Amino acid sequence: MLKACAICGKPSVARYAPFCSLRCADADLGRWFGEVYRVPDTTADPDAMKGSDDEDDNLTG
Repeated sequence: MLKACAICGKPSVARYAPFCSLRCADADLGRWFGEVYRVPDTTADPDAMKGSDDEDDNLTG
């Protein structure tokens, strides 16, 4: 059995899973494009970024 639509809660349809329709699938895609959803970035440590500009200068010149 398919789960409920991730957007509206109606029963999902196999063709658009995990959504019930193309409309809900497009709404979800729009949320990703609009940066409503975000994947956490664990690699961007602000302390590790310090000094990275200096390293780049050494490589170019």
